[in-house]
Amino acid sequence: MKRQYLFSAFLSREKCLLYYQGSIRYVVVTADSGERIQLGLKHFQPYFSALGLRGRFRLTLTENGAFAGLEQIN
Repeated sequence: MKRQYLFSAFLSREKCLLYYQGSIRYVVVTADSGERIQLGLKHFQPYFSALGLRGRFRLTLTENGAFAGLEQIN
């Protein structure tokens, strides 16, 4: 059974640039359920803008806990 988590994510433009420079690779988010989840920033790359990263997201994991998908929901 796949698991899904909802959360909000906000990163400044400067933090997003650090990803492209190779300085940071992961971000820790807190799901609405209170669980903390570490994700690779590479999954957020399609959602980066000139302002950084802003929005509500749905993370889907496989039964084994592997990444299955990330979508922006707002």
